[in-house]
Amino acid sequence: MNYKKIDAALAMAIDEVDTSEQPSLIVFIHTNQPLEAPAITFLESLGIKDVASNKDIYTATVSSGTVSELSHQPWVKSIKLSQKLRLMKVGN
Repeated sequence: MNYKKIDAALAMAIDEVDTSEQPSLIVFIHTNQPLEAPAITFLESLGIKDVASNKDIYTATVSSGTVSELSHQPWVKSIKLSQKLRLMKVGN
């Protein structure tokens, strides 16, 4: 795992996952542009739709093992855990 490419929240979530093969982590994959054909094929193999060489952020549900694979790809800039947003209470 290349920990330089993953955020702290994702690193903590990986430590809490029971198995490295179960896709349970929703992540944002930030990539370099333009993507070459092997990178596009790899992302499509993860089930990501609409992969294009001109896009640089993708969302995927992956396993911790896949995060490790992604972190070693030279075309991946960073991988961040998707956080659930909560509405803020306004007023009293």
